[in-house]
Parts: sequence; C-alpha cells; structure tokens
Amino acid sequence: MRDIIGMAAAVVLAVATAPAQAQNLVTYKSLSPEFALELGQATLAACRGAGFQIAVAVVDRFGHPLVMLRDRFAGPHTPDTAMRKAWTAVTFRTSTTDLVAITKPGMPQEGVRFVAGAIMIGGGVLVEAGGAIVGGVGVSGAPGGDADEACAKAALDKLRDKLEFD
Repeated sequence: MRDIIGMAAAVVLAVATAPAQAQNLVTYKSLSPEFALELGQATLAACRGAGFQIAVAVVDRFGHPLVMLRDRFAGPHTPDTAMRKAWTAVTFRTSTTDLVAITKPGMPQEGVRFVAGAIMIGGGVLVEAGGAIVGGVGVSGAPGGDADEACAKAALDKLRDKLEFD
C-alpha cells in the first residue's frame, strides 16, 4: 500500500511541477543565415533591377546582424544606414516607414527618435512567418525610403513561400 501511495504522490508531484518547468524555456523561430543571405541577394537584385545601387542588411528576430551586402557604387553611408533600419524595424516591431509618421515632432512617440541606434527613415521592413517576427531587412541607397522599402518587399514577395512552409 505504501508503494502505491508513494507512486501516486510522485505522479502528482511530477504533474504539478511539469507546467512550471515548461515555463523555464521558450521556443522561437528566427531566420537561418542561409535564408538571410538569399533574402539579401534577392533584395539587392530587386534594387538593381530598378536601377539603384544599395546596401541591404538582414537581421535576426533580436536585431543581430546576419547579412550585409553593399553594391559596388552604393554610398559609404549605406551599410550603416541599412543595418540601423533593419534593427529599428525589429526593435519597434513595425516598418520604419510607419515609424516616420508616428514619431514626428509633437507626436506622443516622438521620443523614439532619440533611442540610440534607431533611425526613422523608410526602408526597414519586418520579416514575418506564421504570425511571428523572425527578422528584419533594411535597405539604403535608393532615391528615398519608399524605394528602399519597395526593394525589400519585392524580395520578400519573391521568397514568401519559403517562409510560410518552414
């Protein structure tokens, strides 16, 4: 009888602590370096097709750099700007084009413009898969943030199937 009571107590204890232990670890998805490179190359190709010399940065879901590509005639400022755009989009969980509008002087979120490393210029886009943010893309060098963003979105559209089925 003692053995049965002891086993029952062990089962109750194991069941009671299982959810608490499961909360100690998290699982998430993030871009692989291989896909980040493919995304960077597709973005570069989209901008080249439009006649733009750009730099493109791809970051993981935490804003850590995975890929930086700079076309041969892109300006010297473009790699840093592209990286900051990608980082800003991931950090604030929205495109930098949307951030431009909501952080203008006098707006409640104006202070975001003063966060170290953040940049409020269009061209930073989130990479999402299965409803989760898995990374970000930043583009710099096209004539305007809208053109930078268009290149990133064209590349994402081209590769969308690879994100949705992973």
